[in-house]
Amino acid sequence: MKKKLHIAVLAGLIAASGVLAGCSSTETSQKNIEPQQTNQTETQKEENKEVSVSTIYKEAVDELAKANEGQTVDYQKVIDLYTKELQPLVQKRDAEFNESADQQIMAALEAGKNNSMDGVVVKQIFDKLMQKNFFFTIRHEFTEVAENWDNKDKVKEEMKEAKEFYAILKSTVEKRDAAYQTQLVAKIDAGFAEMDKAIEAGDQLGFQLGKQVVDKTLMKTFYLATGALPNGYASKIAAQEDEKEAKAEQAEGWAFYQALNGYLVKNAKEEAEFIQSQFDLATDVKALDPNDINNAFVRGFATVALKEYEESQENWGKDKAVITALEGALFIDMIDTDLQRILGEEAYNTLNEQAQKHLEATKALNQEEAKNILTEIEKSLNTAIEKASK
Repeated sequence: MKKKLHIAVLAGLIAASGVLAGCSSTETSQKNIEPQQTNQTETQKEENKEVSVSTIYKEAVDELAKANEGQTVDYQKVIDLYTKELQPLVQKRDAEFNESADQQIMAALEAGKNNSMDGVVVKQIFDKLMQKNFFFTIRHEFTEVAENWDNKDKVKEEMKEAKEFYAILKSTVEKRDAAYQTQLVAKIDAGFAEMDKAIEAGDQLGFQLGKQVVDKTLMKTFYLATGALPNGYASKIAAQEDEKEAKAEQAEGWAFYQALNGYLVKNAKEEAEFIQSQFDLATDVKALDPNDINNAFVRGFATVALKEYEESQENWGKDKAVITALEGALFIDMIDTDLQRILGEEAYNTLNEQAQKHLEATKALNQEEAKNILTEIEKSLNTAIEKASK
């Protein structure tokens, strides 16, 4: 009976995503009509709370982690910590990005409290959805930088806050570097350095390019944690012999994937919905196929790359063209090892070189060269999509 409740609750959590969509727009509308003074007060409160976010988050995770050792978890303590200290931040990001993390987190904590969901699963949902929120808050801070570009003091403050939220996520990035022998931390550090340099120089394009490096490298972190081979949670679930442990890993994969789902849904809906359904706890862990999940990610991110390149051509001559050309290259990098496996190392190396040459041609406003290179890039990405569909 407990297992049935456990599955039903998380299935409900996932279904709740559609419920909050309408609420988000309502919250946003209400916020927009509030007096200016109220907005300023809320901003000040949020800034004050962000100082203690890391400490509160760790305290809550440590309490939930007692379930891993079979100890009693004080769920009311975690609920109080969350509602008093973390919930306002989560609700703001939900409204801004049309997400439903607050509803999902509260449902999981209440399910843990009434013993209808395994405590290990509750911990993973809370932990990973909070990490998603920190990631989205970094995005929020970057937007604030762009909107307040002429106020250097304000810009530096927003950058400081973005770095503070990244500091909470850094251990997750480091784990992926260790598992895949990647250099994600170094890339993110370089992206932040590029943004800092651009802010000092008043270079808005330079800031936007550095921002894309940080943002897409964090996306790659979440991808490596979920659907990449051989160390993503899809692979871990398939290799797990203990069904209870597999369910916990499935919940962890689902919660981590929420950081990517919204982006993929907009560009590759079929692939996004398939991945979402695979990580849903209502899905039997024995039915999960890590290769199918990985192929869906490859098709999805390759499709996103193609759309970024299309947007680059549509915005030729504008900063947006350069930014989206870089995004196309970053999405190719996101699935670099997959493309090496699917296309072969030589073909991948050629594709990677073409992505860099296309970016340089776009910066140099050499449209004919960019178009010629893009034709070859599109052939390679379409081949990858085709092979990942078999």
